[in-house]
Amino acid sequence: MLEQFLEKTSFESYDDFMQNFKVNVPERFNFGYDVVDRWAETQPNKKALLWTNDRGEKIQFTFADIKRESDKTASFFASLGIGRGDMVMLILKRHYQFWFSIVALHKLGATVIPATHLLTEKDIIYRCEKAGIKAIVTSGDEIVINHINNAMHGCPTVKSLISTGPIVPDGWHDFNKSIEQAAPFVRPEVANENDDVSLLYFTSGTTGNPKMVAHDFTYPLGHIITGSFWHNVNEDSLHLTLADTGWGKAVWGKLYGQWIAGANVFVYDFEKFEPVDVLHKIQEFGITSFCAPPTVFRFLIREDLTKFDISTLKYCTIAGEALNPKVYEDWLKLTGIKLMEGFGQTETTLTIATYPWLEPKPGSMGKKGPVYDIDLLTADGRWAEDGEQGEIVVRTNGTKPLGLFKEYLHDPQLTYEAYHDGIYHTGDVAWRDEDGYMWFVGRTDDVIKSSGYRIGPFEVESALMTHPAVVECAITGVPDEIRGQVVKATIVLAKDYKDRAGEELIKDIQNHVKKVTAPYKYPRIVEFVEELPKTISGKIRRVEIRQKK
Repeated sequence: MLEQFLEKTSFESYDDFMQNFKVNVPERFNFGYDVVDRWAETQPNKKALLWTNDRGEKIQFTFADIKRESDKTASFFASLGIGRGDMVMLILKRHYQFWFSIVALHKLGATVIPATHLLTEKDIIYRCEKAGIKAIVTSGDEIVINHINNAMHGCPTVKSLISTGPIVPDGWHDFNKSIEQAAPFVRPEVANENDDVSLLYFTSGTTGNPKMVAHDFTYPLGHIITGSFWHNVNEDSLHLTLADTGWGKAVWGKLYGQWIAGANVFVYDFEKFEPVDVLHKIQEFGITSFCAPPTVFRFLIREDLTKFDISTLKYCTIAGEALNPKVYEDWLKLTGIKLMEGFGQTETTLTIATYPWLEPKPGSMGKKGPVYDIDLLTADGRWAEDGEQGEIVVRTNGTKPLGLFKEYLHDPQLTYEAYHDGIYHTGDVAWRDEDGYMWFVGRTDDVIKSSGYRIGPFEVESALMTHPAVVECAITGVPDEIRGQVVKATIVLAKDYKDRAGEELIKDIQNHVKKVTAPYKYPRIVEFVEELPKTISGKIRRVEIRQKK
């Protein structure tokens, strides 16, 4: 499959990769036809999706199965009047119907809006109003169904509601029954053009309302790097990315790049995350590669790994938030596996990563890849020197890199603010070392300026996380008459330390930070809390901490 899209499929070194990686983009590329159906045609029995759940059920789907079920789903959707350009929201958790639906909607040329089951009535109305959603496909859970029903008074564009069960209310379509009764699928004469919008994400930013990030139909090809050269999967891989389908990370790790590479995608459909369950799945099914955010690895390293045989696991990647070096070191000591970090945004595919030819530096995101022309722009508009902080930007040189978003839909002003004069601004700050490795500092709004120093929240948080009392923390700046700003730490304490919250523990934590990192970065203000304010996708809302009086 890779040979269809790449001029060269294997590389001897990072330099070879940077110089010779090139994707050939077909006219009217469609992931459903050009990848899923192509596999089904050439290797129908090739394993595509191994779905399991927390009730002991499991189903192994082949590519022939995915073609058949996505065709039935596409036929059903078409019977509802869904076609090219129509907006369809999927709230399907980790249910296998998500894969049927997203491939079916691609085949119809419709626009897929993946969404989390955590959305409330207000969230659903906002999305319907902004995007003009025509249909909603959802898991039939009581809470989700109630939120959608309650939102319908504010969603006049929605014409069809579809449930996978167990609850299918009156007036709703039963997904499973409907696809079985669907007529044979007839492929549209023209499903899409490459620049049509195929995927729309509502980003859960830490400030303001969610933005509508629109990707075109070539976006899956941008994830060839994600699957083959970061997750390092191949046709023999059984890959697990621990992400709900409502988040962008799902198509990064559970769909596009993995299926282009021919990997078998492992899905664990659960209601409550238990670290020990993940270890059981790795052992039971022989998972070969695994991707998750640092928080998950923090939980895993607290388990007794000697109780599990996870020897099939050969490769681990990490993304979603910056990696604390201590997590890297503990996982390596326990498993012998290096965590290979990567960086990207909802607006992009993978932009910076520790690729297989690179030796990871714990805490570094890795190096830039061959598709995006990455650089660092200082606050005064210069290209940053090595060791100097700057905003991560993409220089586009007049052409949109493969995988970069098309626009913030219906918002040209917001699009221009982020992407103008041939430069896309990520809003993230980093610095580059002499070897070309990038080190995350924080969001541009989060960088603290104190007594002439620029202090990134992540570097202080990393130092704090090495103290045994700290389970979770957030660093923010607090106005100060003398220093401009001082560093404040908002900390969730470990259970064994909660009754010790007080001045003595604060001093101990402050002294610890002074030893671990440069002393000027230590938090002069420390606050203990039960939990940190977060967005719906789990990102810490530092803006809310800053606004707290």
